Formats: sequence, C-alpha cells, structure tokens
Amino acid sequence: MSKSETYETLRRELAAVLDGLDDPVAVMATAACMIHQRVEAASWTGFYRVVAPGLLRVGPYQGPLGCLEIAFDQGVCGAAAREREVQLVPDVHAFPGHIACDAEARSEIVLPVDGGDGELVAVLDLDSRRLAAFDEEDRRGLEAITRLLAGHL
Repeated sequence: MSKSETYETLRRELAAVLDGLDDPVAVMATAACMIHQRVEAASWTGFYRVVAPGLLRVGPYQGPLGCLEIAFDQGVCGAAAREREVQLVPDVHAFPGHIACDAEARSEIVLPVDGGDGELVAVLDLDSRRLAAFDEEDRRGLEAITRLLAGHL
C-alpha cells in the first residue's frame, strides 16, 4: 500500500471509530494510537493541548516520555501553534530553538489542530529517529486527519 493510500485508509478508519464521539481526550487518545500504529517512521505520536494563552501541555500520546509543557515561543510544537502552520522538519538539530524531549529524535512534523469553532485546540506532533522521515505526502495525509478531528474537538 502506498503512503497516500495508507493515510486515506487511516482517515476512513478514524472517521468510523470516532463517529458520534465528542470527548476530546478520547478523540486524541484514539487518534494518537491509530496514527502511531500506521505511520512506521513515528517514534512518538501525540498531542500538545492549548491550556492557556501561549502554552501547550502534553496530551494523549504514544512513545517515550514527552515534554510536559511547551511555550508557543519554543521549539517545533511552539512554532506550529504560534504560526498556525505545519512544521515539517527534516533535521530537528538544525531547527532554531528545538527542544530535545527525546534525545534520539531526528526529524519531526507538527500540525495545528483546530476545534469545531476554528480555534486552535492542540498540535499533532510526530517525531522520528530517522532524518527526513516525513515528507509532503505525510503532510497531506495528516492534514486530512486533523480536518477530520476538528469535527470532534
């Protein structure tokens, strides 16, 4: 199965599993689990939730221990939240201000996640222990998933 087919299958499966569910924690936990199971490159998959102006706190995730809190002015997750744009980082050590929550992480993709009202509620973060593990296909597939999640958050 191609990467784009994998993401489309994952999106459809998530849509079926999340149908009728409006509990944000259950939605994020389920999404983190299902994405982590399908995206082979991911060593960490999860959410950082907006808990105060300019502050993210770790939410449901799969993988090694994550950072507990990240300010919008710190790291890749903070940049995604602050700029409300996908951050596709082939080498995290080249990203100014990168936070090494997992010292073995080498690349990362972080996507802003809006709620149903269009307000930022979280970022979806995937880390990999391989350089340049994520690409534009990952971006497109994960953006489709974040749009699906917005209807449940």
